[in-house]
Order: sequence, then structure tokens, then C-alpha cells
Amino acid sequence: MAKQRLAEIRKIRLEKVKKLRELGINPYPSKVDGSPKKISAALKSLNQTMEVNGRIMGWREHGNVVFADLKDESGQIQLWFQKKNLGEDIKILRYYDIGDFVYVKGKVVKTKAGEISVDVVKFQLLTKSIRPLPSKWHGLKDDEKRYRRRYLDLLINDELNDLFKKKAIFWQSMRDFMLEKGFLEVETPVLESTSGGADANPFMTHHDALDIDLYLRISMGELWQKRLMVAGFEKTFEIGRQFRNEGMSHEHLQDYSQMEFYWAYANYEDSMKLVEELYRYVAKKTFGKLEFIINNHKINLTEKWQRIDYTKILKEKTGVDISKADNHEIKNKLQDLKAEFKASDNRARLLDSLWKVARKEISGPVFLINHPVEVSPLAKRLPSDPNKVERYQVIIAGSEMGNGYSELNDPIDQSERFEIQQKMRDEGDTEAQMHDQDFVDALEYGMPPVTGFGVSERLFSFLAGKPIRETVLFPLLRPENGKK
Repeated sequence: MAKQRLAEIRKIRLEKVKKLRELGINPYPSKVDGSPKKISAALKSLNQTMEVNGRIMGWREHGNVVFADLKDESGQIQLWFQKKNLGEDIKILRYYDIGDFVYVKGKVVKTKAGEISVDVVKFQLLTKSIRPLPSKWHGLKDDEKRYRRRYLDLLINDELNDLFKKKAIFWQSMRDFMLEKGFLEVETPVLESTSGGADANPFMTHHDALDIDLYLRISMGELWQKRLMVAGFEKTFEIGRQFRNEGMSHEHLQDYSQMEFYWAYANYEDSMKLVEELYRYVAKKTFGKLEFIINNHKINLTEKWQRIDYTKILKEKTGVDISKADNHEIKNKLQDLKAEFKASDNRARLLDSLWKVARKEISGPVFLINHPVEVSPLAKRLPSDPNKVERYQVIIAGSEMGNGYSELNDPIDQSERFEIQQKMRDEGDTEAQMHDQDFVDALEYGMPPVTGFGVSERLFSFLAGKPIRETVLFPLLRPENGKK
């Protein structure tokens, strides 16, 4: 809508607000004069007197009769204002517009056209809107505008509303599953003095009272939940927000929701069985099905999940045998594949770049197993090969949809791996993990065998067939005025 047109409409509506006040009508009352029900209930209450409230979404005047469409979160119903019922009060409607919130009372009837309607005998303005709503059919089309005015996008887009209701079911079903399996929901710190639990660049903030710099967590309390295992807890999980200061893409966010669980006296084999069951349960509860088409990949969650070997799949997909190839050879291959990497990248980052190329054609669901120890600083080594670890990643539609392992509980090994990670960080690898001595100290008191697993809201976006930003209520954007 042109700025000049918007200014004209605002001026007219502001004048209506003034007129309403002059008539002694508060355009923004704090109390509804009645006991309204949901519109969905009114639609089922033919020939009964009902009270409802909501937002006016349509407006049609025919002489001494006005029809309006009223919408609440449960549905939409037609309002029928007649002078014979309302007398001179019907004149107040001249100050009403599409977008206003109103309360009405009246008998639910069917019009001659067969439309279920409220034959209004009483009405009250609840909120006067100043700006016009976009058209439902010709409204917000540009993605950036939709994200900036997400409240309008949600108002006129019923499909988007349904998406976020599904997302609520997604997380609730995940919570229900974990509780049913005997896991205790916990809360761990969001602010940390030492960032850990994942390979990622953290956001920083400053604590004024303590006068110290802190990091926003990059995992769902991995090292904290493992401290709880030291403390005697045996099954814990957490669902919350975590933050990673990394690139933006159709499947990456900088702040997002994640679930992680930790399970004592179990290993990654036990975890994989539980995760298969978890994904089927959540998908069925959320979407009512177990078969999906995701980015041209056919996904069937009912089938037994296969396992693929990290080294073998890289050789199959890229031609590189990482058990023999040096860093120089891997860099040459990444150049040939036109993959992104830095000349200064260490082996862990080079292997990860190679894997990102290999995974794209894997439909899944599969478990990627037998990762090199270089890319898994918190996982227990394989007894049969100390250069590999007891780790798995869930791969669906060419992307990572979960990560778990048998947790490393050898404090000496963990300390040595932290030292390697810290050296990588000191050399410029901002995603390398910090040396968390307090966590090592906790391990020295003894932590039982533990398996852990984490899955983010990326799983929901893929199953829903949407870019991840579309599945966020209010995605982060640069300020509209361009200021930093």
C-alpha cells in the first residue's frame, strides 16, 4: 500500500477515534461487557443466543443492514446488524472498520442465503484499528515484508497458523515421549563462562553485576547434564533455546530450539534404538504420517534405519580415503568439488567440509557411524579402533537431523582432547571447543557410562517441507532502517 494512501487512511481512522471519544465510547476498553464464547461454539449453536468476540475481517453495508465477518482463533462467523434490532445505535457502526476488535451478542440464525450468522442485538468496540489490514488474497507476498510484519502474515494466512500449531505439537509430543520413558526434564544455564558441548562459534555478552564476559550456550546443556550424571541422575532431558553465531541458510538459524537427553548405564546402540522410536512417535503425532517427500527425497520412517560408515561413505561419494589421505589431498579434492573451505582449516574442519558434500545425496533415514576422533571431542573411542568413536548422526534428506554418542567419561582422555581443541581455538578455529577444566574435575569424581543425543527444530522444518526461517514465528532480520 502506497505511503500516501496509508497516511490518508490513518488520518480518517484517527478522526473516528476522536469522534468515538466525543460520543463517550472508549475505543480501547479493558473489559468486555459479557461472557463471550468461541466462534466455533457459536457455529454449532443454531437458534441460541450467543456472545462472541474477535476481529472484523470483512464489511458489507446494505442500507439499514450491515454484514461483517468476525474471526477469532477458533473460526469465523458472519455478523448481521439490523436497524430493527439496534435502533439508532446502528449509526455507531459508521466509525467501525475492518481490523477492529468487537464483542457482539445475538441469536445464531441462518440467513436466506444459508449463512450461519449472529443476529446482533448488542455490540461493543474492544479495539479500534488505525492501520488497514492487507488483503487476504493480495496481501504480503515479499518474504522480507512477511517476516517483518509477521503478525499480519499470521492473521491472514490460515495455513501458516496451522504450521505453528503443528510445531507446538511437535515439541509437546517430544516432551511426552521423554517423560513416558522415565526421563526427568531439567533446566541448565543459558549463560556460561566457558562455552562447550558443540563445535560452534558462540555469542558473547557481559554480566554487569559480576563484571565478566559470558557466552550464550551453544548446546542444550550437554556438559551440565553430564554433571548431573555425576551427581546421580540417570535420565535427564532439556528442551530450550541455544545460540550459534554462524552463517544463515535455508536450514540454519542463529537461535533455535533443541532437545537433548542423557541416559546413564546405556551406550550409543541403546540410544539409536530409542531415537528411531522417538522420531516415529513425533512424526505420527505431529503430521499423522511416517512417509514424506523432502527436497525430492522419499523418506519412510517405518523402515529399519540402515547404518553407513563415515570413512566408506566419504570414499564412495568423493573418492577420498580419509584413512590414507593427508590434508593437502583433501584440500585438492574440495577444490575440485567446488566446496567451501579455508586454506587455514585444520583436519577436523576439512573432514567436515568433505562430509557436507557427501551427505547431499543420502536420502535416509540412516545412522552415520564410526566418525574419526578428530571431529568428535566428547565421544568415547571405539574399543576396536581408538581412532574412531562411538558416535552416530541421523541423516534425512541429505542433512543432519540429530547427533548422539557414547559419552566420553575418561577424564584423562577428555582433558587431552580439550587441550587439542583449545590449541585449535588459539590458532584461529572459532568453532573449536574450549578447555572446560571444571567439567574434567567433575569426571574425575566418576561418571557412569552415559549416552547422549540432541535434535533441533530443523527436523520439524524438514518434515513440514519448509525453509527453517518459515517455521519461526519471528525470524531475526537486520533493522529496517539499515542501522547496525
